[in-house]
Amino acid sequence: MLLMIGAIVLAILIYSAICFYIGYNGWVWLKARNLIQWKKIYIIVVIGLSLSVFAGQLLPIYLFKIVSGLWLAVVGYSLIILPFTNLLVYFLKKRSIIWAGNLVGLFYLFVLIYGSFLAWNPIIHTYDIEVDKTAGDRKELKVLMASDIHAGVLVGNNHLEKLVSIAEKEEPDIILIPGDLIDDYIEPYLKQNMGEVMEKLDAPLGVYAVLGNHDYYGEDSKEILTEMDKAGITVLMDEWVMVENFYLIGRKDPTDESRQQLEEYVIGLDQSKPLIMLDHQPIDFSEASKQGIDVMLSGHTHKGQLFPASIVTNLLYDNDYGYEKMEQLHTFVSSGFGVWGPPLRLGSQSEVFVINLTFTR
Repeated sequence: MLLMIGAIVLAILIYSAICFYIGYNGWVWLKARNLIQWKKIYIIVVIGLSLSVFAGQLLPIYLFKIVSGLWLAVVGYSLIILPFTNLLVYFLKKRSIIWAGNLVGLFYLFVLIYGSFLAWNPIIHTYDIEVDKTAGDRKELKVLMASDIHAGVLVGNNHLEKLVSIAEKEEPDIILIPGDLIDDYIEPYLKQNMGEVMEKLDAPLGVYAVLGNHDYYGEDSKEILTEMDKAGITVLMDEWVMVENFYLIGRKDPTDESRQQLEEYVIGLDQSKPLIMLDHQPIDFSEASKQGIDVMLSGHTHKGQLFPASIVTNLLYDNDYGYEKMEQLHTFVSSGFGVWGPPLRLGSQSEVFVINLTFTR
């Protein structure tokens, strides 16, 4: 307990130091522009933005979530660009302060405008693969995959309607959602009646999902299962179902301590039929391949959501984004349909995958 308290205090101190560093740089720029009369207002604004991170977590209000998310993006990018800016100003002396500050401000404006566009304008990526198995009379299967919806305060009905429109346009055979249906807490989902939009998702072979780590954080996982059932979405929890002549398998997220080993519930399945699996986090590829899984759909990484975080996700996962084949296993990892934290994307874009499977045997 004491160790946890110490870690929290240390994190707050580090965060406070970072905010002071950002605020001080802004103040130097204001002084250079002879705007010192705004000092008190500036200090209040910086303190308010710094505290917004805590307000955004404690109070699920749209304005707080937006402000805290944007401030987190500013903090992250400031740690990258401000040290270089400081060095530049040091070598070029004070005459460079104003234009250097202007460039930093323009960069933040670019991130805000372009990042918002990428976050709220989903695109479709299409993949064509062959699975060397038979699925009875079915020769082809069109899958629409939408991971990491994060329905909540930020991702509301307007964004969900875009997913519905895509599904209606693409007319997939089946819709699969590999985790993070909800952004931590079910309350905003219920308050905005998002279930009325989610139940519009429809496909001839059904809509299936698994839970992701964020579906557990608010301790609302049981209620999420209930709400998804009301919306006509079947959530698979370490279990499989037969859909026509192929198997659909859904794993619990590693956040769930009751997650089973894959072999415990796929043993005995007819390996001559296609095995398609949803697993929120793109891990355990070797286990999936060993158990004869043909197609594995994941999300979780968001492709870093904001560059250069994608460099980190690329180092952490064997496949952190896109399509990669590992032996007979076809792996797909999406950057997600929604957002988490900052309502921005850079180096990634809100997306869905359309995967056309051809059964060749």
